[in-house]
Amino acid sequence: MGELGNRLKEAREEKNMSLDDLQTITKIQKRYLLGIEEGNYGIMPGKFYVRAFIKQYAEAVGLDPEQIFEEFKSEIPSTYDDEESVELSRVKTHKELPKSASKAIEMLPRILVFGVVIAVAIVIWVISQQNNGSKNDMAEKGNSSSQVEDVSKENDYSKANDVTGEDAASEETAEKDKPAEEEKAPDQPAQSIAVQNTQKRTTTYELSGTDKFELEISSKERTWISIKNGKGKTFYSANLEGGQSQKQDFSAEEEVKIVIGYMPNTEIKVNGEVLKYELDPTKVTTQNINIIHKKE
Repeated sequence: MGELGNRLKEAREEKNMSLDDLQTITKIQKRYLLGIEEGNYGIMPGKFYVRAFIKQYAEAVGLDPEQIFEEFKSEIPSTYDDEESVELSRVKTHKELPKSASKAIEMLPRILVFGVVIAVAIVIWVISQQNNGSKNDMAEKGNSSSQVEDVSKENDYSKANDVTGEDAASEETAEKDKPAEEEKAPDQPAQSIAVQNTQKRTTTYELSGTDKFELEISSKERTWISIKNGKGKTFYSANLEGGQSQKQDFSAEEEVKIVIGYMPNTEIKVNGEVLKYELDPTKVTTQNINIIHKKE
């Protein structure tokens, strides 16, 4: 096993992921994943697949593929030979094309430019038509609003003149007879999220002051997350794409264990309150977050 295989395997084990879990996430056969860890690239379909599989493996366990390629470039095979053979094949195919096909290829850029010009002209015409329609609609709405406002002012003036002294007296009496407003119920104590302890990559929090426990995880970048309860039951285990979120109600659970593959730009909310990370996510990019729900 090489240094690259050891690095990838350690990252996988830190996330408590088996090769079967990794196969489910990456869709790469288990024997290829094992070959990467053991440095046995001879079983791969080709050099291109070796680099592609290593990239997917690194992303799934929360490592930066570019950094991995740079750090272990002496172990990872280059795809230069494959790319060169593909380029030679393309050149040969181009030389064997008949003259009619070559002329068609030469005319293709002109045809594309002509098509783009026509498309732009159509878009400009459609936008101009929509703008004209919007201006007409705004003018009609303005006239209607002014008419409604005039009618409303007339009605308010008539109602003001219809109020007599007796009406005013009855309103004053009714105001005095109103019962005093009931005292407002005391505010419920706010929830509290306190840090219990930290150990390496793991932070344990305690949620108290509420029986409600709604968890929402969102990220601006692609990251792998795992959500389990204290008994080991899995509620979610997959990649979370950038801009997506995962929201579930754990009010019935006493403990929830979360594994985040890539912490930067990842946000955790508990009952709508953003969880403040005890460990700096830019320094500890892979973290385990445990939340103990202390019910009232």
